[in-house]
Amino acid sequence: MSSIAAKPTCVVADDHPPVLESVSRYLDLQGFRVVGRARNGEEAIALVESQRPSVAVLDLRMPLIAGAAVIRQVARTTPQCSCVVYSGFGDAALLTEALDAGARGFVLKDAPLDALVRALQTVCAGRMYIDPALADVLIRSTPARELGLTARERDVLRLLSDGHSNESIGRELFISPDTARTQLGAVMAKLGVSTRTQAVATALRKALIP
Repeated sequence: MSSIAAKPTCVVADDHPPVLESVSRYLDLQGFRVVGRARNGEEAIALVESQRPSVAVLDLRMPLIAGAAVIRQVARTTPQCSCVVYSGFGDAALLTEALDAGARGFVLKDAPLDALVRALQTVCAGRMYIDPALADVLIRSTPARELGLTARERDVLRLLSDGHSNESIGRELFISPDTARTQLGAVMAKLGVSTRTQAVATALRKALIP
């Protein structure tokens, strides 16, 4: 396998040309192969569906189709592509919206560009990445009842607390182990934790599960 083929592929979408150009160039220098650049949501979807990249870097507020809608569409048509939000707006509501849509990462634009690289590397390794500032906002300023956990995510937490693996969670809920893993990752991000044990402890403390 050549070094080019080995590089994770990436689509970058942002409606500000300087941001689009600088981020794309930086990622190219940091071991990612940028296979498409989009200036609006429609272009982003078309590029992801045609190029089928490993990861897509998406602004949330883009013309024609907003970032959250792009993420939902990508999850349906190109599930092997992980979406990472790169946004200038950092609040719990936007984070929750992105995670509910299926985003695997969220990075603030005022963070150093190497934070975006870390996020992409983390997501490509099968984990989730939430900007530390946003994780803090989410867990500290959002009441437990407004964390945005869906009924299915609460079921995943409940089964996790009973000691189930991703595979047995999938069997219990009639979903694939990968889907169970993705939903657990979203739960952990919403709770602001990094391990399964912390997820259960936090959920019990906040009375999110019996």
